[in-house]
Amino acid sequence: MPDERTTTSGTGTPPGDGATLTPPGDAGRVLLLNIEDELKASYLSYAMSVIVSRALPDVRDGLKPSQRRILVAMNDLHLAPNSPRVKCSKICGETMGNYHPHGDAAIYPTLVRMAQEWNMRHVLIDKQGNFGSLAGLPPAAMRYTEARLSPIAAEMLDDLDKDTVDMVPNYDGRRLEPTVLPSRFPNLIVNGSDGIAVGMATSIPPHNLREVCHALIRLIDDPQTTVEQLMEIIPGPDFPTGGVICGRQGIAEGYRTGRGKIVIRARARIEEEGPRTQIIITDIPFQQTRNRIMEAIGEAIRNEKITGIQGAPRDESSERRGEPVRIVLDLKREADPNVVLNQLYQYTPLQDTYSIILLALVDGRPRLLNLKHLLEEFLRHRVRVIRRRTEYLLREAKRRAHILEGQLIAIASLDQVIDICRTAPSRAEAKNRLRGLAVSAALMERALGTEAFTALQREIGVRESYHMSEEQAEAIVRLQLGQLAALERDAIVQEYAQLRAQIVEHERLLSDERNIHAVIRKELEDLRDRYADDRRTQILETPPSEVRLEDLIAEELNVVSISHKGYIKRLPLNTYRAQHRGGKGVTAAQPHEDDFLEHLFVASTHAYLLFFTNTGRVYWLKVYDIPQLSRTSPGRAIVNLLSLKPDEKITSVIPVRRFDPHRYLLMATRQGLVKKTALEAYSRPKSGGIIGIHLEQGDSLISTVLTQEGDEVVLSTRQGMAIRFAESDVRPMGRDTRGVKGITLEAEDAVVGMVVADPEGYLLTVCENGYGKRTPFGPNEGAAAAEQATDEEPAEAPDAESEESASNRSSMRYRVQRRGGKGLRDIKTSERNGLVVAVLSVRDGDEMMLVTQQGMLTRIRVHEVRVTGRNTQGVRLINVQEGDRVVSAAKIAREDLTTDETTPTEEPPPTTDQPQTPAASDTASTPADP
Repeated sequence: MPDERTTTSGTGTPPGDGATLTPPGDAGRVLLLNIEDELKASYLSYAMSVIVSRALPDVRDGLKPSQRRILVAMNDLHLAPNSPRVKCSKICGETMGNYHPHGDAAIYPTLVRMAQEWNMRHVLIDKQGNFGSLAGLPPAAMRYTEARLSPIAAEMLDDLDKDTVDMVPNYDGRRLEPTVLPSRFPNLIVNGSDGIAVGMATSIPPHNLREVCHALIRLIDDPQTTVEQLMEIIPGPDFPTGGVICGRQGIAEGYRTGRGKIVIRARARIEEEGPRTQIIITDIPFQQTRNRIMEAIGEAIRNEKITGIQGAPRDESSERRGEPVRIVLDLKREADPNVVLNQLYQYTPLQDTYSIILLALVDGRPRLLNLKHLLEEFLRHRVRVIRRRTEYLLREAKRRAHILEGQLIAIASLDQVIDICRTAPSRAEAKNRLRGLAVSAALMERALGTEAFTALQREIGVRESYHMSEEQAEAIVRLQLGQLAALERDAIVQEYAQLRAQIVEHERLLSDERNIHAVIRKELEDLRDRYADDRRTQILETPPSEVRLEDLIAEELNVVSISHKGYIKRLPLNTYRAQHRGGKGVTAAQPHEDDFLEHLFVASTHAYLLFFTNTGRVYWLKVYDIPQLSRTSPGRAIVNLLSLKPDEKITSVIPVRRFDPHRYLLMATRQGLVKKTALEAYSRPKSGGIIGIHLEQGDSLISTVLTQEGDEVVLSTRQGMAIRFAESDVRPMGRDTRGVKGITLEAEDAVVGMVVADPEGYLLTVCENGYGKRTPFGPNEGAAAAEQATDEEPAEAPDAESEESASNRSSMRYRVQRRGGKGLRDIKTSERNGLVVAVLSVRDGDEMMLVTQQGMLTRIRVHEVRVTGRNTQGVRLINVQEGDRVVSAAKIAREDLTTDETTPTEEPPPTTDQPQTPAASDTASTPADP
């Protein structure tokens, strides 16, 4: 088998790594290369070609090669601003044939863009025909459109024929093309540029010509001007489509470092049109189109991201009326115009981010520039152009003056010249005799004039006699007799005097660079006076980051529901219309099979929800982040909104409008521990949740309630015990702490729930075999209990009080004790009842849901459950089949869904600005196993 590094056409020694081999017989035609080295070299060559010859503009004229070649080709066609326009197909053909052999599909779009006033701050091509529109419509084919150079483009091409820039052969070597245009107009910073190269990109925004000219003049006058001082003259970009820039920080970063980001918004106003309110958009962000914005608004309306707009947006734009952008949005009567406007900025391209990347080619290499460097490079280019132009004009003036000097000498010695020309046998001999003619200094002075003769002596030295040069002799033999007339002689003398003055001026310009700067200054002032216009883009001091997300959402009360299986949704409170007493009500949801509502409460869309799980973690969610679904929708799985772990279950939900430092969260664990922590400690949870309480091995969080000074809570256990104590009996602790003993448990006992005692309500206890009871809490004794409470250590746990020893206490209520005790008997956990699975704080008019292990569910009216004493067995709540048992219970407060207008004592649904009443927020759910 031959070596892989040889060819089949010859033999030879395989080369070493990176070496090449030219096999015998294939000399000059086959090269064996290391593919890794070849790929590196070829890709680098390709990347540099893209960077230098395609994607990045030159810092001097601000043009990419394709743009420059189009303008040069139009200049070759003499398409001056005052000449007739020609078909774009001819321009593209001229460009492609002479300079840019890349196909008209690459040339015509470039030409079109230079003619679009919404893409160029000052267009370089004067168009006629359909060149596209701000709506996003495409241009007509090149055979239909016509174009010529704009006056600004003519300024860029001016002096191109005066050796002001370097010329290089074109792609086929048949003609020369400029490497850069003289460009009196600062095109790069005024019109901007964008392009993506290999490994780098440029994004230079447009600017106002008047401001740029002032900044350049400032740099000419004071080269030590800083970027900050230039920013006082150029406050920021000035886009052709107008708009509003929010904040100055991104502008400052871009001007100082060459990189920055700015936020551009559409300009919109709110108008009252009869009974309707309208939002009218008059400017759009740079590089956006009306159609794209209209589609985005329509999609946001369909997706219900924006809910305050009535119908579809209307495009009433008209170039004829001088309104290139006019998009009208009719608002619903109840919509807040400022909220809708903020939603438009958030969810549509009416607000866009523009990256400032001041990257351009400097001396053929890509370089990131700041604002000052960008302006300095343009000035440096103009200095070179004016110097080369002046040197060219000086050469031409001296050449012409030299010819005129010969003619003036011939006129001064006309008889001799005529005699030589008449007697010479040939033109060549006449030239030789003329060159041999000695001209005295006196004759020279008389022919040229004293001043010109003195200048000539300074150039060539003082001599006794002077001789004509080859060029002068040639010009004399070509002199026609008519030019010897007196009038023609005067014209020669006048032209010679003008040339001498021009030579003096050119030499003066070249003698000091400050004189060149003065010329540049005058040119900039002329550009400013002829082409500059007013700023179109407004710059606001306020950055968009200071606009809160709440500003995008109207504040209203919502009913939030969470099902037993973890489905959540929200609905506006007004979805549930008020009914008279005895009404049928409405369906709140159609949950999945074997599911039911477990948490139901009213909260503002701007409120926070704290979700507490059985593992002791806390999750944070805004109400407006919960999906707003239909009234009958079962909701969305909460695991899509919260990063719950597989074994986590929500045990409590606390709505909070503001994190009041005077309010607390009280938590209870299965093993009888309680912990109180300031509410504000949970004001900044992370997306993955934070620790709400430190749990020992085998313990779990059962319940969390929101408390304030004077509240009392009740802890209930599986074995039917309950203890009521003041929340002030628990001292405040940090988040990641264990807590203190709330109740002393017997062996195999566990806490199943905690509720805030409602003096006007009942404690409803549910057992696993379907039995339960409700008992009044009794009056609030929190003030007295607070005086006896000890924060440092709990009191000794007393024995459980029997009914016989409680002669001075009513068995129909729960008296206040110190935390840590065994509590009182709440219900008998006999063989008939089974163990306690849940406790609820209820009032008459509430309902409750019971669910069994086998998925049976029943809904019971609370008032149907007989009120009994504490140490009783209760009544049957649900008929549990053999082998089944109740596993959880949930309360449904009727006030959360309907308001009985005929009952003035009925309490309104709780809002998140006030402490929750137990009737509105207490729920309980616990697994059956201890």
